[in-house]
Amino acid sequence: MVIRPRLEEIHMYDHRKLGRELGLFDTDPLIGAGLPYWLPDGAIVRHSLEEYVRSAERRAGYQHVYSPVLGKRELYEISGHLAHYDDDMFPPMDLGAEQVVLRPSLCPHHAVMYRSRSHSYRELPLRMAELGAMYRSELSGVLGGLTRVRGIQLNDAHIFCTLDQVADEATGALALIGSAYRAMGIGNARYRLSLPGPSGKYVAAPDMWQRASKILSEVLDRSGVRYEAVEGEAAFYGPKIDIQVTDHAGRESTLSTVQVDFYQPEQFDLHYIGADGAKHRPVMVHRSIIGSVERVVAQLIEEHGGAFPAWLAPLQVAVLPISDAEEPAAAELLDRCLAAGLRARVVAEGSLAARVRENRLVPYQFILGPAETANGDVAVRLRDGRRLPAQPADNAVARIRALIEANDTHLWTD
Repeated sequence: MVIRPRLEEIHMYDHRKLGRELGLFDTDPLIGAGLPYWLPDGAIVRHSLEEYVRSAERRAGYQHVYSPVLGKRELYEISGHLAHYDDDMFPPMDLGAEQVVLRPSLCPHHAVMYRSRSHSYRELPLRMAELGAMYRSELSGVLGGLTRVRGIQLNDAHIFCTLDQVADEATGALALIGSAYRAMGIGNARYRLSLPGPSGKYVAAPDMWQRASKILSEVLDRSGVRYEAVEGEAAFYGPKIDIQVTDHAGRESTLSTVQVDFYQPEQFDLHYIGADGAKHRPVMVHRSIIGSVERVVAQLIEEHGGAFPAWLAPLQVAVLPISDAEEPAAAELLDRCLAAGLRARVVAEGSLAARVRENRLVPYQFILGPAETANGDVAVRLRDGRRLPAQPADNAVARIRALIEANDTHLWTD
C-alpha cells in the first residue's frame, strides 16, 4: 500500500497532540488530570471498539454482565487488593457506618457474582465479560493523554473453569487477542510472561505461583509465539501473559493480558459441584482482549496517524459533488450510505482539490460529476491515493459495507 508523505508525517505525532487535533478527546482542569472526555469522533472510535469486542466475546461463548464501580472496603480486603495494591487505589470513602471504595479492578465483583449462584461442572467453563469502569490513584507526574489515566474503561473478563480447562481457555483468549490486533492493524506487539519478583507485594504461595506459571509458559509454547519471561511484572495474585506495545517515543506498555489465578477463588470460597457430587474449587482466568479503551485508542492514533482502519474511522465516506448541479445526487447517495450503516457526509464547500485534501484521512471519497450522476455511478478515491474506475453507486456501497462488517484492514479487494 502506498502511503502519502503527509500521512507518514502524521504517523510521527504524539497521540496527545494528534488526538486533540483530530477532535477525538480532550481534558479540562475543572474535570481533573487523568480524566479525559471523549468528543463525538472519539466516541465513535470508542463505540466501534466496544461493539467489536462484545460481538467477538458473544461468538466465543461469553456472557456479559454489569457491576457497580463501588464496593465495600471488606470486598477488597478479601480479594487482597487493600493488602497488596492499596498504593494504586483511591482512599476509602465514609458512607454512614460503612466505607466504600472506587474499584481498582473488576475481578472481585465477578467473583462475588459467580458465588451468588450454585454451579455444576457441566456449566464450566463459565465466561463472564464486562466493559466496565475502574479507577487508579495515579500520581499526577505520570499522567498523560490516554495512556495513563485515573478513570479506565476496561474490556475485562473472568473465566471460571476446572483445572484441566485452564490451558484451553488461556489459549482461546490469546487467539481472540491476535484476531483483534489484526483487525485493528496493530503490528508491533510482543509477548511477555510476567512472573513475580522478590518484592513483598506478591501473595506468599510458592506452589500456587509455580503451578500457574507452568500453565502459562506451556500455553505460550503451544501457541507458537515468541516471548520473554520477566520477573517482577506479575499481578499480586498470579502470573500473566502480557502483550506489550510501544508508542511513538519507544515507551513500552501493556495492552492486553491473560492471567491464571488460584488465589481469589480460595479467598472468596468459590466452588462448583463435580461429577462426583462433591464441592471443587474452580480456577479463575482473567483476560482482556483490547485492554483499556483509553490505552488502545492512544495506540491506534499513533500506529495509524489518525488514518484508522475503515471500520474504526469516525467518517468512513466523504461524498464530494463536483458542482452544485450534483448536490441532489450527492444527497441521494448519502441516504444510501446511511441506510447501509456507513458513516458518511456530503462535503460541498470549497474547491474539489481542497475538499480532497481536507478529507485525506477518510477511507473513501465518492466523487460525483455530470457523467457519474447521469449513469448512477460514482468515482471512488481511496485514502491511499488509488482511484478506481467509475462504477454503480450501489456496488461501491455494498463492497465497502462488506469490508467494514468483516473488520477488514484492506480498503478495497478485487
